[in-house]
Formats: sequence, C-alpha cells, structure tokens
Amino acid sequence: MAATNDIGIDLGTSNILIYMKGKGIVLREPTVVAIDRDSRDILAFGDEARRMIGRTPSNILAIRPLREGVISDHELVSFMLKGFVLKAVGKHMFARPRAVLSLPTSVNEMEKRSIISTMFDAGMRRTQLLDRSLAAALGAGLPIDEAYGTMIVDISAGVSDIAVLSFGKVVVSDCAKTGGDRFDDAIIRHLRRKHNLLIGERTAEELKINIGSAIPRADQLYMEVTGRNLITGLPKTMRITSDDITEAIDEPLQQLIESIHGVLEHTPAELAADIFEYGILLTGGGAEMFGLCEAIADALKVPCSCAEDPQNNVVMGCGRALENMQDLGRFLDDGRKRLLGR
Repeated sequence: MAATNDIGIDLGTSNILIYMKGKGIVLREPTVVAIDRDSRDILAFGDEARRMIGRTPSNILAIRPLREGVISDHELVSFMLKGFVLKAVGKHMFARPRAVLSLPTSVNEMEKRSIISTMFDAGMRRTQLLDRSLAAALGAGLPIDEAYGTMIVDISAGVSDIAVLSFGKVVVSDCAKTGGDRFDDAIIRHLRRKHNLLIGERTAEELKINIGSAIPRADQLYMEVTGRNLITGLPKTMRITSDDITEAIDEPLQQLIESIHGVLEHTPAELAADIFEYGILLTGGGAEMFGLCEAIADALKVPCSCAEDPQNNVVMGCGRALENMQDLGRFLDDGRKRLLGR
C-alpha cells in the first residue's frame, strides 16, 4: 500500500486530536496559543502554551483561538494547525495532507468557508467535512445506516452537539452552548459566591474532572485547592467536596437537559419511540462526569448511557471515514466547493 499522510482532525475549543491513516491517534494537545500582548508575536502553542495559563507575565496572553466550536482568530488557528500537523505527521509529511475534519452541526456556510480556508492556509491539500454528531456515532461504533432513530449527545468543552440520526443522516439537531467550559465557569462563580474563594480555569477544570458529580454521591469526595481569599486578598487553601460541585453545576446541567428535551420534542414520533426504547448515547469528554447519565435519564425518563472511550469518539469517527472511504465517503462534505464559493 502506498504511503499516506492523510489525517482526521477533531478540532475542539479545548483540545485538538489528530488521527493518521494507518497509525491511529498520533496527537492530543490543548488548542491554546501564547502570544506577546504588545507585538502579537506567537510564543508557544499546545501543551507549552497551556502551562503558561495563569502563570505568565502581564505582557503574555495564553488564549484559545476557538470559541464555542467556531474560529475566533483565523491567523492564530492557521499557525496552530500547521504546528500540530507537523508534530503529528513529522517526517512522514512528504506532501500536503488530505484531511477529514469534524464540525459542529450548527456551523453555518460562512463559518464552514472560513474553516476550509484556514485548513488550506495551514497546509491541507484537501479538506472534507464530517458532521460532528455523525463522527461521534461512527467512532462509537453505532450502526448509523439503520432505519431506527438514534440520539447522540456529544459534550465537548465549548458546545454540546445534540442530534437524532437515522439512515445515516441528521434528522433533528441542536448545538447547545453548554459544554465543559460552562461547567468550569459555574464552579468558579459558586466558590467565589459561597466561599469567597477565587480560583482559575485550570483549578476549576481539575475539580470538575476529579470530584465532579451531576448527582449527590453516597461516597463523598474531597479535593484541596488553593486560591485567593477575596476578603483578605491572601492565598487560601480549602477542602472542596463533590457536593459543592454538584450544587455549582446545577444551572448548566439543567440547561443541557432542556436542550436535549427540545430536540426530543421536535423528533418525529416513530424515531422518538426508538429513542425511548434504545436510549441516548453520550460522547465527548464531558460525558464521563459521574452521575451525568443518571441525571439525564431521571429528568427525561429516557435510558441514557456513556460511549466507550468517549473523548476519542469524534476523531476515531474521522479515522474510520479515512480508512474506509469506499463505504463511508458518502458521509463527507467536500470543502473544495465551499472554498471556491460554489
């Protein structure tokens, strides 16, 4: 078989994952760029830039150039993509790669053209688009060509893609602005309001990952964090409980549940009956929170389960499409036509 450097990309608000044809997942790094505030020079990206968050001089900014699944800075994303692709492909990059890129269902035509243009500037020979919900379903091993309805909820950092699939197509969908970042923000606000403790984004994320729970736990978990006492202005260490996090994230959790309910309301009756029988499948990094399936199932009275290896479902779906173009290529959208404005 001829050598190839074709890649599948899950370009998220928080992280990028790259799948290389014939090799599997070869890169996972934060989508963060560190720049000089004054000169706008790019100083670092990925893991190195993330380590700078909250620890850099005032003239250095560590920023995410994607917000809620959409590119907010074309130039920074192009630079970052070039660097990540070079890291992933390395010595194998003998030609401009062809890429399969997952996108949120809600991305409009103008945003798609912008992303395709960014991919071309980043060195892609050709970019084909794959709906994020379809990618997640493919990566989770769902038989998306079947006649019955399947509901998939992909919870990423920026957004949650909610879709009902049937016959390999998205029948009903919504892109809720309630992703992992909203949960982090809620934790920061809660600790500030309840304990007069100011913590940063990284600490909030660590609390969510380590002791986060969507429902009260019988076995209470604890984690010590250090922040700034808003009364004294001095550093303060406090023990936070899993119940604290459950209370903190209730508002964004209810918003997510309402968004899922809204999609169910607009689902054709026969497909809705399938979902009530077979349930909802959660994918994405946010799907792993303790008790999330139970909270959704209890609120909606619909079975709910978490996919195996949910953080990798989307990029593995892109990889499946790359490896099996003959059967799965029909699910891809050719980006060249959009780049040419056709």
